Amino acid sequence: MVMQRRELLKAGLAGLGLNSLQEAWALGAPLSNSFGSAPELLPFQGLNGQDLAAQDLQIEGRLPRQLRGVYYKNGPALMARGGQRYQHWFDGDGLVQAWRFGDGRASHQARFVQTAKFKAESAAGRFLLPAFGTAIEPRMPTRGSDGMNVANTSVLLQQDKLYALWEGGSAHELDPLTLSTRGLKTWAPDLAGMPFSAHPKVEADGTVWNFGTMAGRMALYQISARGQVLRSEVFAVPASTAFVHDFVVSQNYLVFLLPPLHLDVETLRAGASMAGALRWQAAESCKVLVVAKADFSHRRILEIPACMVFHFGNAWDDGQTLQLDYVQSREMPLLTEDFKQLMQGERPLSKQASSPRFMKIDLASGRVELQSRDEEVEFPVVDPRVVAQRYRHVYYPTALETGARWGFNGLLHLDLQSGRRQRYCFGNEVVVEEHVLVPKPGSGREGEGWLLGLCYDSRRQRSFASVFDAQALDAGPLAKVWLPYWVTYGFHGKFYAAG
Repeated sequence: MVMQRRELLKAGLAGLGLNSLQEAWALGAPLSNSFGSAPELLPFQGLNGQDLAAQDLQIEGRLPRQLRGVYYKNGPALMARGGQRYQHWFDGDGLVQAWRFGDGRASHQARFVQTAKFKAESAAGRFLLPAFGTAIEPRMPTRGSDGMNVANTSVLLQQDKLYALWEGGSAHELDPLTLSTRGLKTWAPDLAGMPFSAHPKVEADGTVWNFGTMAGRMALYQISARGQVLRSEVFAVPASTAFVHDFVVSQNYLVFLLPPLHLDVETLRAGASMAGALRWQAAESCKVLVVAKADFSHRRILEIPACMVFHFGNAWDDGQTLQLDYVQSREMPLLTEDFKQLMQGERPLSKQASSPRFMKIDLASGRVELQSRDEEVEFPVVDPRVVAQRYRHVYYPTALETGARWGFNGLLHLDLQSGRRQRYCFGNEVVVEEHVLVPKPGSGREGEGWLLGLCYDSRRQRSFASVFDAQALDAGPLAKVWLPYWVTYGFHGKFYAAG
């Protein structure tokens, strides 16, 4: 979840008027407490760079025997080195987990992605490079954004190649069995070093759509199920946009929401981090960029009131209207302050306040209609079989009467056709992460499957995977799969069924 590092690293120093990276550094802040007063925040302490593994995991309840495959999950996990500590959740080095399911049993494995940054800093025993939300004195040369690549946001599996994704640079290729790092992925010679976002959209036939942003430009990718680049294009985007994390795909279009976030260069020069130099322009509009899938040069920009968006659910169109859903979040500068507190083991004073939104675009007139709901949610997911198709069901982690405690403690299922809502609450000792929809083998109807995701029990100080019948969410989990330890909070994961 890091923006356009290339602007700062490859050629951006001169463009920003900075003589050197030394002009933009500050030490990471030390811990103010031991996380004891907010036990749900313990995973923000991070891990020390170690691998994790556990076999024959303890199962509470019963795992469906048809649940066979691997759930890969990625997220930031190393938060401190040599007395320095990151000030932003997005900065931590990436840890990829593999939860393997089959015959009613499960195992767990986790390894840090061996990026160039991770290996150099491990050898040095301290941070050597600035991060998105923490301005650290640079102590080694680097070329391009991949020098700062933390590979910490999501995953993509294509055949025998697993990719750890980070939107500021290239994907890192991993071995899907051992999770060992093979190296940076270059999709095509002319795309070497181009950012490849952490939210590729994969249609039912395996076609992959993705984007990357850098220094006021956007790259679009269409990739076959076998990993071949079918098309790509680079073009300018509105200069007012400094952060684009996700997008959505319908039958005929790619849609992006470009929030009014500006980069304050003077603040950056004065020593702030990139995150600390972002400025929210509430009086400006959020741009809706609509791109034709058949021809990337066919683009139009619509406008809606200023809003911050990290994640989308899905989209569909019938040639006349285009409909999609997303989660409207708090503005990035406010979230940056929240994350500073979280990284110190302190609960943010403000609430998360992110909620579902629905958009309908009249493709002829460009008229945009917006609808909103008031549930507190994030990380929307849909059945992978309906990506870029008309859909009915959306699933989210949600917060239900959490009080002062941080994080989501439940799950929410919205039926967009009937209006029915199902919820389940784990209670305030549990923090709930993203859950994905896993289709049941042999089923063909949307929503026939299981919800699978990770949780953290702050009382037991252990992490677990939960498995629900996606059509009976309010009945509670079919199974909880317990680790003998805890893992850091991750961002995004994908389930891949056994062949």
